[in-house]
Amino acid sequence: MGSGKVISSEPFEFQGKHVTVAGLGVSGVPAAKVLHGLGAHVTVVNDGDDARARAQAEELEALGVTVRLGDTASNSGSAAGTLPEGTDLIVTAPGWKPDKPLFAAAREVGIEIWGDVELAWRLRGRDGREAAPWLAVTGTNGKTTTVQMLASILTAAGLRTAAVGNIGVSLLDAVLGEEPYRDLDVLAVELSSYQLHWAPSLRAHSAVVLNLAPDHLDWHGSMEAYAADKGRIYEGNRVACVYNVADKATEDLVREADVEEGCRAIGFTLGTPGPSQLGVVDGILVDRAFVENRQKNAQELAEVSDVSPPAPHNIANALAAAALARAFGVPAAAVRDGLRAFTPDAHRIAHVADVDGVAYVDDSKATNTHAAQASLAAYDSVVWIAGGLAKGATFDELVAQSAERLRGVVLIGADRALIHEALVRHAPEVPVVDLDRTDTGAMPAAVREARRLAVAGDTVLLAPACASMDMFVNYNKRGDAFADAVRELGA
Repeated sequence: MGSGKVISSEPFEFQGKHVTVAGLGVSGVPAAKVLHGLGAHVTVVNDGDDARARAQAEELEALGVTVRLGDTASNSGSAAGTLPEGTDLIVTAPGWKPDKPLFAAAREVGIEIWGDVELAWRLRGRDGREAAPWLAVTGTNGKTTTVQMLASILTAAGLRTAAVGNIGVSLLDAVLGEEPYRDLDVLAVELSSYQLHWAPSLRAHSAVVLNLAPDHLDWHGSMEAYAADKGRIYEGNRVACVYNVADKATEDLVREADVEEGCRAIGFTLGTPGPSQLGVVDGILVDRAFVENRQKNAQELAEVSDVSPPAPHNIANALAAAALARAFGVPAAAVRDGLRAFTPDAHRIAHVADVDGVAYVDDSKATNTHAAQASLAAYDSVVWIAGGLAKGATFDELVAQSAERLRGVVLIGADRALIHEALVRHAPEVPVVDLDRTDTGAMPAAVREARRLAVAGDTVLLAPACASMDMFVNYNKRGDAFADAVRELGA
């Protein structure tokens, strides 16, 4: 861990400046409105020219914002691929890839590129009052759950807070709303690797990288680049850089970070914690980091049963949330009360029903192999429903690590053959039902086949390890279809 590096961001005066906003949608439209309200001359460039984009353009143009719609930004001849004349700054939607021609043109002439998170960071406290500190969370899996747990703990401590960022609540609203968050408040901030890539001056109070596994490599270009963007969350941390003891890559990112003097590295583990760690002892979540004489003492925070659901990876999420809260000075009782009050979102290892002694669990949110592995590890004997769009993933490691838990497998979706091949290599004795369908009606058939394979005491687990868009609009719809099919079994 580096220390003592002075990091600052010069204030940016928007009045009269020419700002280009890259992309409409959930981040681009509010960014354009905010910048226009600050007196900037705003030009929005957008890849698409569909009905939705035209409606958004009409709304912005009525305010005096210029909007350029183009077919694609992948070539320099498109509307979105050329740099508007006089541009002083670019604010981009997080999903725009760094290799866009627009950004190459900006870099050639030294124009800064910010994301909406960077914009929110720069705008906080513009009225002269101290802004609320940010407790920041990233990782390949578990971000939303951890941020929601953290917000619940902070609320239990009597603090004014909100779960914001990639979770769906706009950071711009949090820092510029009618009642913006101040120095006596605190924000629980979920950040994606895309958002972190475009947030060069973000400096959190404390932050965590929950885990690292290959994901979004088509956007970042390599695992190294993906990890580096995740690691940006630690830059300039003031109090604590929280890492996963079981995932050395997260600790490596802490070691590489430049932080403020006195910032500490804090680990979390499902085992017995060492000094400067949080962990689990005899079913109790304990803190050996934020206590006096941490070489000898530990503070009880909560029981494992206070975490819902108490699956191993969810306990890890709770420990990470607790570490950030404790770094902010939250008392132990608030950790317990906040975890007890927390209710997870749908489709995250959600128990749907028990039918004939078999538990049916919906983890449709497990859209990559890392998430599916964590889900499978929570159960001893599983009939696994998997498949969908692989997004370039491979499944050998996942299947090899989970083979002993598998009673049977039911495969659906466009890339199911990739999972089937891994099963043949690493779990040849496990019975597999390969449903040659990618229609939404495949889910009831998959549940019926899973029921046939399962025996009392088993868990039928929907943890697809794949994206859903080959069959469903999103993972929520996929999980809903699973739950509906399970309820039909018990009808």
